[in-house]
Amino acid sequence: MSNQRQFTISQLATEFAITTRSIRYYEDEGLLSPERDANQRIYSKHDKLRLKLILRGKRLGFSLNEIRELFNLYDASLESEQEVELLMQMIAIKRSALLRQQEDIQVVLMELKSAERRCSEALANIHSTS
Repeated sequence: MSNQRQFTISQLATEFAITTRSIRYYEDEGLLSPERDANQRIYSKHDKLRLKLILRGKRLGFSLNEIRELFNLYDASLESEQEVELLMQMIAIKRSALLRQQEDIQVVLMELKSAERRCSEALANIHSTS
């Protein structure tokens, strides 16, 4: 793993195989907040980790708003009992939604496996009658 502490937008774009425009969009959406040196954006290890999480969230089907909510959960200050209880409620809601989504994915995977089996059987029947 690299010990590099700062990254340019081009370095991150290359590493994650995305466009610099995408990274700037995530910045415009408030998901990334690089420092600036003159006109150049300087991204920290923290920014790089957030970008990795954004891309993972998108692959999993999360909207940018949902990713933002998750970041807010991680970044929340836990200074009062009320804040901690609210955060715990938000975590429970998000966990429940993810578990439902996981169950839905399992059902779809089983349906796809069944459809694949039917297609294989149909193909075998076509080959045996020709």
